Order: sequence, then structure tokens, then C-alpha cells
Amino acid sequence: MGSTISERVELAKLCSSRNWSKAIRILDSLLSQSCAIEDICNRAFCYSQLELHKHVIKDCDKALLLDPKLLQAYILKGRALSSLGRKEDALLIWEQGYECAFHQSADLKQLLELEELLACAKRNRTIVSEDNAMKSSSPTMSISDSGRANHCNSSDTSEIDSKTIYTSETESKSSDTCEIDGKSNDAREIGGKSSDACEIGGKSSDAREIGGKSSDASETHSKSSDISETCGKSSAAAARIKSSDASEVCSESKDISEIRSKLGDESKRNHKFFTSGISKNKSISLDFRLSRGIAQVNEGKYAYAISIFDQILKENPSYPEALIGRGTAYAFQRELDAAIADFTKAIECNPSTGEAWKRRGQARAALGEPAEAIEDLTKALEFEPNSSDILHERGIVNFKFKDYNAAVEDLSSCVKLDKDNKSAFTFLGLALASIGEYKRAEEAHMKSIQLDQNFLEGWAHLAQFYQDLANPVKALECLRQGLQIDGRFAKAYHLLGLLRHGMGEHRNAIKDLSAGLSIESSNIECLYLRASCYHAIGEYGNAVKDYDAVLDLELDSMEKFVLQCLAFYQKEIALYTASKINMEFCWFDIDGDINPLFKEYWCKRLHPKYVCEKVYRQPPLRESLKKGRLRKQDFVVTKQKTTLLQAADSLGKRIQYDCPGFLPNRRQHRMAGLAAIEIAQKVSKAWRSLQAEWKHSSKRAAKIGKTVRKKEKTYVLSQNRGGVGCSTSSSSETSTSSGINEDRGLSRSMMSWQDIYSLAVKWRQISEPCDPVVWVNKLSEEFNTGFGSHTPMVLGQAKVVRYFPNYQRTMTVAKTVIKETMYVNNKTDDVVNLAKDGRLEKIMQAESCSDLYDVIGEDFWLATRCESTAFEGKLLEGTRITLQKMNEQGFDFAIRTPCTPSRWDDYDAEMAMAWEVSN
Repeated sequence: MGSTISERVELAKLCSSRNWSKAIRILDSLLSQSCAIEDICNRAFCYSQLELHKHVIKDCDKALLLDPKLLQAYILKGRALSSLGRKEDALLIWEQGYECAFHQSADLKQLLELEELLACAKRNRTIVSEDNAMKSSSPTMSISDSGRANHCNSSDTSEIDSKTIYTSETESKSSDTCEIDGKSNDAREIGGKSSDACEIGGKSSDAREIGGKSSDASETHSKSSDISETCGKSSAAAARIKSSDASEVCSESKDISEIRSKLGDESKRNHKFFTSGISKNKSISLDFRLSRGIAQVNEGKYAYAISIFDQILKENPSYPEALIGRGTAYAFQRELDAAIADFTKAIECNPSTGEAWKRRGQARAALGEPAEAIEDLTKALEFEPNSSDILHERGIVNFKFKDYNAAVEDLSSCVKLDKDNKSAFTFLGLALASIGEYKRAEEAHMKSIQLDQNFLEGWAHLAQFYQDLANPVKALECLRQGLQIDGRFAKAYHLLGLLRHGMGEHRNAIKDLSAGLSIESSNIECLYLRASCYHAIGEYGNAVKDYDAVLDLELDSMEKFVLQCLAFYQKEIALYTASKINMEFCWFDIDGDINPLFKEYWCKRLHPKYVCEKVYRQPPLRESLKKGRLRKQDFVVTKQKTTLLQAADSLGKRIQYDCPGFLPNRRQHRMAGLAAIEIAQKVSKAWRSLQAEWKHSSKRAAKIGKTVRKKEKTYVLSQNRGGVGCSTSSSSETSTSSGINEDRGLSRSMMSWQDIYSLAVKWRQISEPCDPVVWVNKLSEEFNTGFGSHTPMVLGQAKVVRYFPNYQRTMTVAKTVIKETMYVNNKTDDVVNLAKDGRLEKIMQAESCSDLYDVIGEDFWLATRCESTAFEGKLLEGTRITLQKMNEQGFDFAIRTPCTPSRWDDYDAEMAMAWEVSN
């Protein structure tokens, strides 16, 4: 009790000297002992003095949860919202407070204060710029005997006694305070509970990037012109950001000075400037220099902000707020090691500084240290167990590092605490989609847009969701909505290009990608995709130009480097195709003409350095032009062409998979149809030729037969003369039969099964030139060690949308094979006997990958069996079903088809026999 009284006495002194940051620490200590509603309001007041408006809102919301009739909370929250530019929200809050006061006969002073605020707000409703409003009215505060200060913009209470501070202070300043860069009431906080949050290695609308990059799966990026986008209780620090691909991860970031509310009492620290010898003016100066540094970070002036924090830390090396502020500025500049060093020092100064744990977790996530990042964010949650902000942070980090189950748990908890967090809802949708909960995912995405119809990232994520499910109509509608909101939303153009490309509309894709590149000229994803579209439609000059642009970019992530490697290989293929464009299609032969080593590195996406040294490079495009200018494509549509294309389209549609994840691709349909027609023509011609040969051989055989019979007759008569007659035709007939078979073999050798399939392969190679499609037996020596396909149904915790529908069937087949063979092979191909210890029974009861793995205890594979048609009684190894553990985050459950020389020989014989039988 004595300690509490002394803390309140100290609190009164600190507020009297305007030492707000220290006062916040005392209030934190008091609130950790007892959650008194007056102390929550007092802390909100102190935050308002430091212009930390989002923390004001946060504390006011806590207070209103405890007492919905608390007028002081309505007043402070409204002022904070107004300072953030959210005039309509502020007016709504004040109206709610006034309604409550009017019906509850509450404190008349506060009722009149709300009345005054409402009147002022309604008069200024049409004001667009808050800065102009602040210039026209400079608020002041005067304290009366009752503790009330009256002003239209600043009508506050600052009653201080030994027990509590009951306040109604606004965001105004007294004469001994100064406006920070003329924007004191518009100093935006860094982060908060915002969907437009600081990025940790990912993508976000209206956000500043904390030194990160994007990945997988579905990621998005955006450019924002609004630096203070808000929704519900949130407001974000905003800046233009970029990212690589499709799965993107964004993170929110609260005000740097939120850590003030997480620090312990003075006994845990030993700051020089808090000793009794420090003057009141110096304490005030420190606080407002800190606020100025925060404002500079929010405005993107990181170097200037660091210089301010440097000066503070020169005087007070263990000042956690300054360390965290400087660390955040370093993080925005991608100096992540320096940022982590500052956050670590802040933690060493005060281990209970929750904000420092959170910030360090963000920086570690950006460095690609997921385990350490989660550990720090979990520690931060110990100080604020019900912090929706930290749950949001940790949920997004979990999503980025593919721990989707944990992400769903964190983000679900977040939206229960903060029902207006649009960012949490959209990332919850992404996480749910990853684990195959598509209905719930769609609902979460839709909720994020309902909260804010202008939420660009929400529209982008929903569009990606529909595209992944192969619903192009809804995906296009979402992207159009995004572009109506912001015609310069570059990510929408990129997604449109991806969608058009996936549907085989390459020319339309080029238009969309060009629009995106006019906004972000160095977007490597757009450049690479546009190059591949030009490549596909035969505009090789533009394709080579874009591939070169990709190769010239300076990159900052491995994902982008992979695209750069692919650009090298694709450029070579484009040059090769250009050199063949004026020849007959039969001369286009990637498998025969391109070096096997090049093809292997292309398929494996390896660094091209070794290829450059060992492999002959294609001649530049000008060489092809010198040999004969590329003929302009003949696009005149004749009746014959129309008939042919209609037939091709009709046939090609039959290859379309009727399951999620496979977009209908008109170009692929047409190419497949043309391939089928050409194969039919070639096979028909071969068969007609074969029939002609048979007829010719039959006539020849009949003619030979007559001659033989004549000879036989003469010979038999001759033999009869001498004794027992004996036919000698067997030798001649054998010879004749052998000749006929030789002719037939010669005909068939002119077209083998591989010749037939080569026609389909060529059409597939030109249908989408960015897909490496090659004959595996014509690769380099690596073919001898095995080279095959991988079709995952489960990858980590993700259920692969295209292939997961086959999961249950594959699991059943796997258990059936195990039951028949009673063994599997481990990753070193050793046999694992399952006949003992009741393991077979447990396997039969297994329902999931985890169940199956627990019984077998290690990575394994098993093979299905096929009966040979070429060799009676022989069993061939079919496809393999594999199960591999992926760290602690799940399994790789897949269908694999390895191809080794021995396997190739087996199936070559099978295909040859099938072709022979068909003839």
C-alpha cells in the first residue's frame, strides 16, 4: 500500500512537471497491480500529450469496455480520432458519448464539453485538411480551480491528487510546448492495429516496409498515396512498397513509443535524466525530441530521425524509447542488424519492454529467422496477453513462414479481440485457403472488404484466392474493383497479367503488364511475364529486350534471382526459336538441337554460369534477321483455316481438367487440338503407307508363290519319279515370309511411338515457351541418377489446391500396397519390414500423413505395380508414393515418377509393343 501511495505522489509530480513518458511508466506499474479505470484514462491523457493518438484510442476502448458510460473516454478518443484526420469517426464517438450523457444524467461539465465538441465538429465538418484547421485555431489550456480547462478545441480536466489524475486533456499544447515541424497534431504513429502495416518481408497496402521481402504462393504488393489510411481503431504509417510474388506477408507496426506503456517502474532502470537533479524543462525537451524523432520516422525521413535519436542516446545511452525509435528507423532502411542491436539493448535495459521484443521479432522475421521471430513475439505477448496487435504480428509471421495452422490460430484470436482489423481478416483468409478451408477463407476475405470497400490489398488477395480456385470471372471482377479505387494500383495489373496469361490471352496480358510497368518499371515479375508473352506470340525482339531488362536488374531476394536465371535460359530459347521461324515446323527440335546440359540446368533452374562456360550460345537476334528477315505472320483467316481452328478448339477442350486450380486456357486448348490433328494425319499417312506395302507385298508374295509352286511341281514330279515325293517349299516360304516381315518392320521403323509423341511435345513446347518440356532421356549424364516429376498433394501444412482432391485415393492405394508387400523403402532405398509388432494393423487404421509417419517412423516411399504387356509375367514399377517430414510444419505427401535408364528401357519396350499392336 505504501508503495502504491508513493507511486501516486510521484505520478502527480511527474504530470505537474509534464514528464509524460515517466508518468506512463508509473501508470503501467499501477495498472499491473490493479486495473483501475481512472488509471487507464490517465494513461490515455498522458499519451495524448505525446501525440500518440492510437494509444489514446486503445486505452479509451479498454476503459469503455469496463464502463460504457465513461464520458472522459469518449472525449479523449474523439480528439485522438480527429487528430488522425478521422473527422467522421470522431464525430460519431462524440455523438455516442453525448447520447450516453444525455440519458444517464452524467457529469454536467463533461456533458457541456461534449456538446461544445460536437458543435465545433459539425461547424468544421467540411474542412478537408486538418493542418488548415490547426492553423486557424491554436488551442490553449487553462486550469481552473475545479481542474477544468475550457476551449472549443481544448477543454480538458487535469485534476491531480494523491490517488489519481482525472483528466480531459486534448491534443493541444501549452505555451511552453512547441509544434513539431508544424504538424504537431498530425504526427502519425508508426503502425498500430492497422491492416496497412509495416511490412516484414512481405507486401501491404498503405504501409512502410520493415526491411523485408516477399515469397511464395500468392503474395501481393502495393503503392499508396495515403500515408494515414485508417479503419476502425487502426491507423497506419504508409509509404510506397514493392514485393515479388504471390504470397505475400505484411505486418502491422504500432507507434514506436507504445513501449512507454510497457516499461516497469523506476527501480528497474537507472536513467540519469529521471533523477531529482534534472530540470523540468530538460525532461520536457527529451519527451518532445523523442516525439519529433517519431514524427520524422513516420514521414520517411529516417536519417534525420536517427540523428535525433543519436542525440538523445548520447545524453542518455539507456533510454529504451530512443533505442526502439532508432532501431525502427534502421529497420525501415533495411539495416536490420543495427535495428536488432538497438532492440536488444532496449531489452537489456528493461526486459519488460514488450515493444522492444515485438520490434526485434519483426526484424528477425525480415532476416528470415522465423523461430527467433516467433520467440520474441511470444515473449511480447507475455506482457500483453490480449494484445490483438501482437497476435496480428505473430499470425502474419507464422503465415509467411508457412506455419498455417498457427497463423489461423493467432489471426482468429486477433479478430475476436479486434473485429475491425481488416488486415487480420485478409491474412486469415490466406491462411485458411492454404489449409484447404476455402469457404471460411472466402468469408474472411469478404469480411476484410466489408470493413473497408477501398481496401486494395483485400481486393488483391480475394482476386488471387479466386484465381487459385480457377474462377476467372470472380477474379477479374475483384481486380476491376481494385483499379476503380486506384487506377495506379500496380499489383492489380500484375495479377491481371498473370490471370490473362493463365487463360492463354497473351496479347491482353501484355497490355495489362505494360500498364503495371508504366507505374513500376523495375517490377521483375511483370518484366519476366511480359517477356514470356512476347516470346509466345513470336515477337522475339521485344521478348529479348525484356529478358535483358530482367538480367540487368539489381535484386534483393532469392526468388527474384531464380527469375533472373530463368530469363537467361528463356532468352536463349527465344533466340533459337527465332532462328527456326522461317523453316518448316519439323526443323524446330529443341531436344535434338539444344545442348543436354543447358536443358538440364534450365529444368532445374540452376545458376547459368557453368552453362555459359560449357555450352554454345545462340546467335543474337540480328544474325537471324541477316539470314532472312522474319516473315510477317499471315493472319488472313480463310475458310480452310477457320475449319481447322474450330476442329482444333473442339478437340483441345477435352484436355481441360474439371477440378479446382486449373484455369481454362484457350491457347493450350488450341495447341493440343492442333497437335492431335497433326498426329492423326501422320499416323493415318503411316497406316495408309503400311496398307499399300501390305498390298504390294501380298501381290509380290502371290506372284512368288505361283513361281514356287511351279518349281515345286516340277521338282515333286522329278522326285516322284525317283521315289517318295517330298515338298521343298518350306525353305522358300520361310524366305518369303521373312521378306514380308522385313518390309513391314521397315515401314514401322519409319515412325516409332517416340516419333508420335515428339509431335505432341513440340506443340507443347511452343504453346507455353516458359515451361521447360523436354525428353528426359535426352538430358545430360545426370539422367543416369534419376530425373522425374513431383506432384505434391500436401506440402508442409498446405493442401495443394490442384492435387489435394487425389489425397484420399492415394492414401488408400498406399495402404493397399503396404498390405500386399508388407514393406516400404526408406530414403536410402533400404527395405523397412512392416510385418512385425502389429505395424500393419496400425497402418490400416491410419487416416492422415501424421498417423502413417508415426507408425513407420521415417521418410519412405512405396511403388505401385504394373503388369507388362511386352513380357508376359513381368511386373514393372509404376508410380511412387512418397511421404517426407518437413521440419515440424508438416509433410510432403506426393506422387513421384522417377526416370532412370533402366526404367526408361522397360517402358520404351512397353510403348514399342503397344505401337506394334496398334499397327
